[in-house]
Amino acid sequence: MFFLTKISKLTPVLLTPALLLWAEVPVTAHKVEVSGDIAGLWHIEPDHGPKAGEPAQVWIALTQEGGAIVPLDQCDCKLEIYSVPRTEGETAVLEPPLEAISAEQYQGIPGAEVIFPQAGEYELQLSGAPQSGEDFQPFELSYTAIVGRGTAPASPSTQTTNPQAETQTANDQPSEDAALNDGQTTPANQTNPSRLPLIILVTALILGGLGLIVRQSKMFR
Repeated sequence: MFFLTKISKLTPVLLTPALLLWAEVPVTAHKVEVSGDIAGLWHIEPDHGPKAGEPAQVWIALTQEGGAIVPLDQCDCKLEIYSVPRTEGETAVLEPPLEAISAEQYQGIPGAEVIFPQAGEYELQLSGAPQSGEDFQPFELSYTAIVGRGTAPASPSTQTTNPQAETQTANDQPSEDAALNDGQTTPANQTNPSRLPLIILVTALILGGLGLIVRQSKMFR
């Protein structure tokens, strides 16, 4: 009875019938979700209010039925983060590596540093199975985080760049340079070789005409 009274005073928390099977768990400002015989208490620093582009720490206190804490070294755990709304078959936006951390009164629990790429809503999903020799069921827990706008500059992955266009521009540059060079290979004071036969022909016609005039003038003398 004391346990039920204390749980009713702790808010906000997701209350489910299965949660009542667990020992007392401090849940102030946290969310608790149950999967199989594992309860997970989620928390995000700072103050459940992550900002885009700024580091945030996510940790999950896993508790077996009866109240025993499940440390990371007893769990084959994986954290995946999806953008919301999430479509079927969509790949995770982030898969931050988990490490054993100590938070509040919990020791060795799963935790990860996360930098959300942009503001919006994200679904955090923790899946796990027991390491060899441990006795609990595989589980899957989820948590929805609202990420606000941050002051840190956007990471390169969030910038709108088109690598294909950049590659095409780089490939076209030598051709443009070659065209400019071709236009400058013939200085203004040099004769274009392609015009040389025409000049020779005109010169020959002029000389032939002059010779004809000289011969005619001698005949009439």
